[in-house]
Amino acid sequence: MATSSNATLHVPQFSRENYQIWTVKMKSYMKAFGLWDFVNEDKQAPPLRANPTIAQMKQHEKEKMKRDKAVTCLYSALSDSVFTSIMHLDTAKLIWDESKERFEGSERVRSVKLPTLKREYEMLRMKEEETVKDYSSKLSELVNQMRLYGDTIEDHKVVEKMLVSLPDKFEAKVAAIEESCDLKALTVSEIVSKLQAQEQRLAIKNGIEVRWEEESSNPSIRHDRKSEATSKESKDKRGVSNTNKADDVSKIGLVSYSDESKDDD
Repeated sequence: MATSSNATLHVPQFSRENYQIWTVKMKSYMKAFGLWDFVNEDKQAPPLRANPTIAQMKQHEKEKMKRDKAVTCLYSALSDSVFTSIMHLDTAKLIWDESKERFEGSERVRSVKLPTLKREYEMLRMKEEETVKDYSSKLSELVNQMRLYGDTIEDHKVVEKMLVSLPDKFEAKVAAIEESCDLKALTVSEIVSKLQAQEQRLAIKNGIEVRWEEESSNPSIRHDRKSEATSKESKDKRGVSNTNKADDVSKIGLVSYSDESKDDD
């Protein structure tokens, strides 16, 4: 059953938190319905010519409705506490600009925030006990915040950052990746997948080494494992012995029957 596009797209909501994320979502939403020009440029419906045709009059009304619809979309996206602070504004551009001024912060605030994020990005390193998944999530969140504040960091730079900020246990894997892959073509998800595979191999290897160290340092564990092996070997031998005996009995039985038949003759 067909459904309209309006039924599947919900207006992104804003309630004073995560303004930068909301603006990205809202911009995409408005573009999907052909309304962004009314927000970004305060687009006006073109005036009607003298003696307009019916088609021209319909198009004029359609453009005027789009202008009103842009305002309605913005009103619908704001929580009540935010809406009451801008409800006196009657154009989409005025509403957008006022919201930006209130919640994005001044240029001075943003100019301080971005360098702080960049310093945090440069200093970020993966901890020895940290997993690849946790570290990549932390790095991605930081990169996204930088982008929201206007930085244009590219994916291949994020890949390079990951490779130079890993613990020494990944050194061999990093060298192999640098030799076999084009780092500028490698995506973040691809590098994370490669590193997680190496992480799993290291975990398996370390598990074997830990068991060996436990046995070496604790004679009782080594004795128990030796006893288990000896017990299993004894059971296997008894099983083979019982099988051989059964075969012998079977053979003896056959010979006895054969001897009885000879006696009868």
